Amino acid sequence: MKKLIAAATVAVVFALAPLRAEIPARLSDKEFWDLSEKFSEPNGEFQSDNFLSNERGYQVVIPELIKTAKSGRIYLGVGPEQNYPYILALKPALAIIFDVRRGNLHEQLLYKAIFEMSSDRVDFLSRLFCRPKPAGLTAASSVAEIMAAFQTVSPTEELYKQNFKAVSDQLTVKHGFALHADDLDGINYVYKTAFYDGGPNLTYSMAGRGARGGGRGGGFGGTYADIQALDDGNGVNRGFLANEDSWKAMKDMEERNLIVPVVGDFAGTKAIRGVGAWLKEQHALVSAFYLSNVEQYLNRNGVENNFVCNVAELPLDESSTFIYTGAGRTGGGFNGGGRGGGGGLNTTFLRPMLEDAKACVK
Repeated sequence: MKKLIAAATVAVVFALAPLRAEIPARLSDKEFWDLSEKFSEPNGEFQSDNFLSNERGYQVVIPELIKTAKSGRIYLGVGPEQNYPYILALKPALAIIFDVRRGNLHEQLLYKAIFEMSSDRVDFLSRLFCRPKPAGLTAASSVAEIMAAFQTVSPTEELYKQNFKAVSDQLTVKHGFALHADDLDGINYVYKTAFYDGGPNLTYSMAGRGARGGGRGGGFGGTYADIQALDDGNGVNRGFLANEDSWKAMKDMEERNLIVPVVGDFAGTKAIRGVGAWLKEQHALVSAFYLSNVEQYLNRNGVENNFVCNVAELPLDESSTFIYTGAGRTGGGFNGGGRGGGGGLNTTFLRPMLEDAKACVK
């Protein structure tokens, strides 16, 4: 791959982040799709669709994360939009998002297309929710104001059809991605089941396969509007919809093809190991790896060591940091307390990755 262009030519939002790896400042469409395809494993199963985070404390670790992990490196993560505040905080040279479900790749591609086609936060949410733009919103409007305004308008089937056609064209025509035969159906499923039907009221548990409760509102982690209005515990909302600058930073990453979705089992034999080998070839180091509470499932299924040995294949140093929710690797399935106390889904922690990598038993 081509070496990084000079830092002065990189978008302003990343001007202060030292790009140390041999990762281009922009991936071509072919490079983006080739990386996703090269590292992806076959589609796996999970108990729910996970359209939206249900972790209300996920921003609280960001002030410490900025002190602990290095910017300008490689960010790894799992799941949908909860990765975006960590990406904004660490300003990575590249982000790779793993998930055992190809449905998460579909959601990431949907987000990518809508980011690229939108001009600001209101335009973005209008496309995402398939609702007309409410009157009276400005670049200075808060997340709460924007979400409240979208509550006053309803989605329309006409907008949905127009938007889905635009998303499809953005991915297959503009980018030329060689999507799998059922990928557009999968993107349609995410778009209609989650964002069209749910809008600002979408919850983790309201819709899709494995849905619990079957209704709007409520849900363990709150609504889409609630999640986007959270802060870091110090009154600073670090979410991607917090302000126009944060939203534009994410749009810039998407436009430069620097958020790559990969289908991969944390305990599998291909995805994480393949990424690790490739990153070493690029002389890159991992800054942080967001795990959500996946470790609890690995622990329950007896495959924790597989994951730890996969992590050992990643290029790490003393500052490489796990971001995790719940009981963590040593918490004993779903009943342990996790490191640092607590361990519920509303509590997020940090820990060094090297310590875990050294625990690999081969």
